[in-house]
Parts: sequence; C-alpha cells; structure tokens
Amino acid sequence: MTAEARLLGLARANPVNAALLDTLPALGLPQGFLTAGCLFQEVWNHRAGRPPGWGIRDYDVFYFDDRDLSWEAEDAVIQRVRQATAHLGVEVEVRNQARVHLWYPQRFGPGYPQLRSARDGIDRYLVTCTCIGIELATGALHAPNGLAELEAGVLRRNPLNDRAELFRAKAEAYRARWPFLAIAEGL
Repeated sequence: MTAEARLLGLARANPVNAALLDTLPALGLPQGFLTAGCLFQEVWNHRAGRPPGWGIRDYDVFYFDDRDLSWEAEDAVIQRVRQATAHLGVEVEVRNQARVHLWYPQRFGPGYPQLRSARDGIDRYLVTCTCIGIELATGALHAPNGLAELEAGVLRRNPLNDRAELFRAKAEAYRARWPFLAIAEGL
C-alpha cells in the first residue's frame, strides 16, 4: 500500500473526517480542502495505537475566493459550513486563504504574503510534514513535501513560513502528545 493510500485510509477511519469528505463537496467551496490536524494526527494516532479522532480539537477547511475579501463574505461561508456540519457535533474551522494576509500579521507577526490559492495556505504550515490536505471536489491528496517525514514522525521547520519560536512551540506541543516525534535540529 502506498503512503498516500495509507493516509487517505487513516483519514477516513475517523468518522468525522469521512462525514466531512462526504458532505462538504456539495457546498462547492472554491479550491476547498479538508486539512491540518484532522489528517496528520490520524497518522500519529495510528502509530501510537490511539483511536481515530483522538486529540483532534477541530477540523480545518480551507477554500480560496478572492472575489470578495470582506469578513462578511467569509462569515457567510462559515455559516453555510456550520449548518451543513452541525449534526457532527465538532468544531469545523473554515478559512478563506485569500484573506489570510489581512489578519495573520496581527496574530502571528509580520511577513505573511498574499496567497494565490488554497494550496499556498497548506504549503505554509509551520511544520513541513503537516502540509497536507484532501481536495473536497476530487478527494485527491495534496502533500507538497511528501509523506515520508509524516510517517517517520520528523518535525522540520518550513522554509516557506520560517518562524522559529512558533515552530518550536507547535513542535513541542505535538511531542507532548506523541512522544515518538523527533524535531529536526540545525535548521
């Protein structure tokens, strides 16, 4: 079995991920992706012998719509997703990647570029092995850095978003939950 098939299987083993992947395509979110911890944490949960969904606080959905960068437009999409997923009883966090440059500097510091796609947002996660998403329209996996380090549990700073202090805090939080993870040093 390929690493991609393993990841997709582990992602769908979590009933919430499976329901989101079945429900969200009907909403037609432009460049929609299920992404972040709800995917990569399933790989680590499996390795640790934990059940699907263990430790997942929220389920991230990215989309990209640069026609209207207002908060009101994004909130309308958030509300549509909330209505469609309310029956799941989980937090689904929806973010328009076309707007990230408008709020990121206030939360995390300067230097965040205007993105051109939802994939650009996924590609900029602080930890390279966590840069993964499943495209809602096709079910295709987006993993620009491959899956080897995710499966090996190697946490490496992402040169596309190289923020050492934020990386270190995130990596240590991951290691607290999955002690087998290793932080790649000297970056």
